Amino acid sequence: MLKAHEKVGEDIAAVMAGIGRKARAAARPLAIADAERKNAALVAMAASIVRNEEAILAANAIDVANGEEAGLTGSFMDRLKLTPARIADMAEGIRAIAALADPVGEVIAEWDRPNGLHIERVRTPLGVIGVIYESRPNVTADAGALCLKAGNPVILRGGSDSLNSSLAIHACMVEGLREAGLPEDAIQLVPVPDRAAVGDMLKGLGGNIDVIVPRGGRSLVERVQSEARVPVFAHLEGLCHIYIDKSADLAMAVAIAVNAKMRRTGVCGAAETLLFDRAVAVTHVVPVLTTLRDAGCEIRADADVLKLFADAKPAVEADWITEYLDAIISVKLVDGIEGAIEHIETHSSHHTEAVIAEDAAVVEKFFSEIDSAILLHNASTQFADGGEFGMGAEIGIATGKMHARGPVGVEQLTSFKYRVRGTGQVRA
Repeated sequence: MLKAHEKVGEDIAAVMAGIGRKARAAARPLAIADAERKNAALVAMAASIVRNEEAILAANAIDVANGEEAGLTGSFMDRLKLTPARIADMAEGIRAIAALADPVGEVIAEWDRPNGLHIERVRTPLGVIGVIYESRPNVTADAGALCLKAGNPVILRGGSDSLNSSLAIHACMVEGLREAGLPEDAIQLVPVPDRAAVGDMLKGLGGNIDVIVPRGGRSLVERVQSEARVPVFAHLEGLCHIYIDKSADLAMAVAIAVNAKMRRTGVCGAAETLLFDRAVAVTHVVPVLTTLRDAGCEIRADADVLKLFADAKPAVEADWITEYLDAIISVKLVDGIEGAIEHIETHSSHHTEAVIAEDAAVVEKFFSEIDSAILLHNASTQFADGGEFGMGAEIGIATGKMHARGPVGVEQLTSFKYRVRGTGQVRA
């Protein structure tokens, strides 16, 4: 198998410590950089990615060949593979971030006190961000650009399977920083595949990392949450549900279910479980599942659904808690909205859920009683995406409840400080 950029015998701890120090040194000049300079860097990065398409594709071809040799799954390979269209989308995503309003310095709230003090709450960069992700080389561009826009240096540690691709993309990001006169260390990529590098990041690199953002499967997120000594923006797996209510329009239910599962099966917003109101079992189950099957989806169904749709495999308990990231969906009949809520709250990762219904009371109950980061009505779960929310690209979908939840875009990558203006007041 081809190996990429391995530094055999090199002291990984020393390499990582140096990366942390350089990121911290870049923090202040980046925090005070004006919007024009950051935007100039982003535009230059996008141009460099387009200009270096051939080199990026060549690097990606090495990763793809390695992945095929290693027997990676189809969904994994889909996330890994780059095409000219995906590279163009990557560049356009960076331009979209450049076009966003600069969050740094934004006054979030302000008020006056009876003693004449004027108080402002103002957005500030979070500091040095560590992003640990798997397989998706485009995250190198998305995360680097978002952190830069929010004034944060970032240390990127992508999956070893995509290291060649990520290095090629990172070179374009550094070129953009250089052209705009910003510190080249503002966006760093861990250049070695060793897992020890992740451990060093989770320890905080000597106090030089302020927050960790994991983007990947359950095993990665659980390791980060259990070992990290710095705050974590949790991005747990996307165990997404669709509930089709008795009031659902059948044609809409078919279209949304197929799109939510099959548009891209390897994304975290792909639907993994389909719940039908028992009241529409006879009318809705067969048309929806037939269309899914004809689109190439494997159906894993409970006993009630199997009686209606024989071309399915029996579901086992593990199916209700599995993020397939593949053309597989688990299907179950439930007793109305109450049954759907009970199932979702028991099995969900609290990422994204959708309800297909025309009954306003059902929708309101779904929205008010399900505690997930993103809830949709009559729309595909594949809209669980920062770009689709108008936030530009996103680092991921945070499923925790502290600081950031849902799409983590530029605003979520800031903190705040208070500015208090007086006219000579002293406290009694």
